[in-house]
Amino acid sequence: MKRLLILALALLWCSATWAVGISTLKGTVRCEGKGVANVVVTDGESFTTTDAKGRFALPSSDDNKLIYITVPAGYRVAAEQSVPQFWLKKEADKKSYDFALHRKAEDDTHHGFVVFADPQIWHQKEFPALREGMADIRRTVEGYEIPFHGICCGDVISYDHTFYPTYNEVAATSGLDIYSTPGNHDMTLYSRSHETSTRLWEETFGPVCYSFNVGKAHYVVLNDNFYIGRDYFYIGYLDEKQFAWLEKDLSYVEEGSTVFVVLHIPSTCEESDRKQFSYGNIANVMTNAPQLHRMLAPYNAHILSGHTHTTYNQIITEKLYEHVIPALSGAWWQGILCTDGTPRGYSVFEVDGDKVQWYYKSTDFKPDHQMTLYTEADSAGFAGQVVANVWAADENWKIEAQFDGGESQPMERFTAYDPGAQKMYADREKLDHPYVYPTPSDHFFRIVIPKGAKAVKVTATDPFGRSYQETLNLK
Repeated sequence: MKRLLILALALLWCSATWAVGISTLKGTVRCEGKGVANVVVTDGESFTTTDAKGRFALPSSDDNKLIYITVPAGYRVAAEQSVPQFWLKKEADKKSYDFALHRKAEDDTHHGFVVFADPQIWHQKEFPALREGMADIRRTVEGYEIPFHGICCGDVISYDHTFYPTYNEVAATSGLDIYSTPGNHDMTLYSRSHETSTRLWEETFGPVCYSFNVGKAHYVVLNDNFYIGRDYFYIGYLDEKQFAWLEKDLSYVEEGSTVFVVLHIPSTCEESDRKQFSYGNIANVMTNAPQLHRMLAPYNAHILSGHTHTTYNQIITEKLYEHVIPALSGAWWQGILCTDGTPRGYSVFEVDGDKVQWYYKSTDFKPDHQMTLYTEADSAGFAGQVVANVWAADENWKIEAQFDGGESQPMERFTAYDPGAQKMYADREKLDHPYVYPTPSDHFFRIVIPKGAKAVKVTATDPFGRSYQETLNLK
């Protein structure tokens, strides 16, 4: 009986081993026919690096369907309609997985990138507006003399995944290679579990967690949309497989380096969600974000996220900053303003070695349009005050007002609704989406109008010394 039990256990173990399956994938990474050494190769679980001749051997579980590389600094891969082709599908009879790199024409230590979020195409009629947004991005990038790439923080479409080819064709008109993460709308929903929710995304855009290097910066893309297997519901959550992958990925990155992490659902939107967990907020922020923040502690890190269609700029620690990027679509293509009054647009980053600067660019305005001024003529709640909506502001901005050319005075930060957004989205019956409504935000600044004042000039100065000004007649 004991021997039969041992035999049964052995057969069970063999069956489990066969069901999972481990095979060794071999291949090369070359540039112009020559092997490239020390390129990181992964299947989303296991890692290896290429040898001096660009060769690699990677033990890989059958559960992992893709094999891909971390594109090294100084190189790029071919792109299909703006989508970088840094991955290959695993095939049963494939003997060699070979990747081709192309050396960039110029040094990328000093480089830039454009990051946008939530294009969220719902209908074919929205593609012309998306094309205009991409044209604006292209014009912005052409004003620089450094290499650029693009980043999309998810929700490429609203629900129809057949729009992916058209979206990619339009995105390619930006002239950029665009690295993307899926949003909750990019998941395949109404199935029984999370594990199949990224199937259609992977067919077009590749893996949902991956990395690449540009100059001295390391970029990581993660998927923190977790489908709970019920209708269309999801939460913000980073699963253990990605945490384990990220831990290995960062082991190749020197501590103190600049790291950009791309998400869809923000890890945080305000200080209160970092202090206390809320069940009511589980679809708005990453529920297990503290673990991610701790993992990024050794680096100078920036988290890039979207999802909210509004602006949040959060200084989490001295070495960790989260940029919640407003929607490229504004309020789901219903108007040029996001629901907090931020104009639709994108952020522009410039990275020079370890130095990072950024600003927000509205697609419908010039780069120096960084605020809107209001008085009680726009909102009864602003009685006796001048109010500035400075959407890109954080704690390091200085917002000041001058009345009639007098002395500059600091303005007080507070939370408010944007009167422009309130007016634009007042009549929901005229909108395609009834869920569009104004939302409060904390990037408003106010000051009491002195008696008899005739004009005001508001100056907003960002942490990099750039000043933006708007004036308003008060009489």
